[in-house]
Amino acid sequence: MFKKLDRLIIRAFIGPFVATFFITLLVLIMQFFWLYIDDFVGKGLDNSIIFEFLLYLSATLVPLALPLAILLSSLMTFGNLGESFELVAIKSAGISLLRFMRPLFFVTIILGGVAFVFANYVIPVANLKQRTLLADIVYAKPAFDLKEGVFYDKISGFAIKIGKKESDSIIQDVIIYEQGNQLQDNFIIAKSGVMRVTENRRFLEFNLQDGWRYQERGQLYDRNNSEFVRIGFKEFKSNLISALLGLPIARPTA
Repeated sequence: MFKKLDRLIIRAFIGPFVATFFITLLVLIMQFFWLYIDDFVGKGLDNSIIFEFLLYLSATLVPLALPLAILLSSLMTFGNLGESFELVAIKSAGISLLRFMRPLFFVTIILGGVAFVFANYVIPVANLKQRTLLADIVYAKPAFDLKEGVFYDKISGFAIKIGKKESDSIIQDVIIYEQGNQLQDNFIIAKSGVMRVTENRRFLEFNLQDGWRYQERGQLYDRNNSEFVRIGFKEFKSNLISALLGLPIARPTA
């Protein structure tokens, strides 16, 4: 049975625990959300979508925030009891340290069980929905990540540079380096193009107009048999698998 001493310590613990848990969770959310800030800014997203993403993100960060909250709230609880001389009164009554810490042991065991159930059933679902929502946000306007006049190399095996963006899909003065050739980088130059995501959301599709494709063929150690090819085109289609999916890169197809 819980006695008055147990209720006193638990009441002193609950307030700091709730405060430190949400403060720690907020700090972790801001730290991790900062990694995705470039994917959110300038895309015209509704507040409900951002709040939904933060909700899923906060659920995945609970295992990090909970131990910190228990530690900090325990220190605050016994610190407050010491400042008000309640610990002195407890010790003078002949109550041992382990005795008046016993209710917090039971509370932490209960919190550990809740954390186990939460990590087993809630976090996998929240993590899946968070990544799905993030992919939908990035795919909504894929050309947004491309900065004018700067090479974009987040897709393994390729480096993309555009001179100007007329919208989130229409791009001008496009240069695409294909870095998979051992001889030298093959590259494509086009005056304009359209960048969009395919219906199955696996490929970034480039439809380029009015350009040239430069390619070198031959053996790595036999430079005399190298062949340089330049192909002009009015329209050229290239499909690249997005690096966000963690899949291998598809080779461009004309």
